[in-house]
Amino acid sequence: MLTDPDSLRTLLTRRLETLYTTDDRQRLLTSNEWDARPAPRFHLMRTGVGPLCRCRAGLPDDLAARLMALGHDEVLGEPPAERPTREAAYLDLLGCQAPVTQIWAGPAYRADAVPPPVRPAVAIDESNAGLLQPLFPDWLPDVPHRRPFLAIVEGGRAVAICASVRISAAVHCAGVETHPDHRGRGHAAMVVANWAQAVRALGAVPFYSTSWSNQASRAVAARLGLELVATDFHVS
Repeated sequence: MLTDPDSLRTLLTRRLETLYTTDDRQRLLTSNEWDARPAPRFHLMRTGVGPLCRCRAGLPDDLAARLMALGHDEVLGEPPAERPTREAAYLDLLGCQAPVTQIWAGPAYRADAVPPPVRPAVAIDESNAGLLQPLFPDWLPDVPHRRPFLAIVEGGRAVAICASVRISAAVHCAGVETHPDHRGRGHAAMVVANWAQAVRALGAVPFYSTSWSNQASRAVAARLGLELVATDFHVS
């Protein structure tokens, strides 16, 4: 675990960089996924060691400069509050350029101190991707691209899954889903614990994030004792 501010800031910067592809100005291009999706216009990550922010490529330079200045002046807190102190200002600036279509806010946790799982999960690859049927067919195209990909299997089918959805050499970010018929049984926490162990074995730091409104996902983080290290706020 990193404790000094400079090392932690470096790690959190790598996490932000893992979320997106960028141009040579560090402007956001797309999500860092095999099926690259449009990046938000502005992403602010508030941390106990200072705010980190990025703007989308193509945003007017004067607007980007104003957003970045506001972001770098965010009030520090440990842990950061749920919403940025200057949220209204960000939305006003972006709304003058184009209508705001989406706002995301949520906590980000480090998952590298998760205790060893007491129940093993199944590693999913092309040879056993059929385990995702019939409950997770939408994840089948992801199997070749999102590794480690772990599943809790019952009755010959996956009932909860966790995979690396944003990947770099230093950081992996989790994508998690439990089928509604199998929730409330600890499956999500168990599959996340297995995934975190697999990511650590690769020499990378696992991160788990969610939205503030997703109480079930936040309960998984609490159950595993995950460390809150940042809050994400991004606007499209």
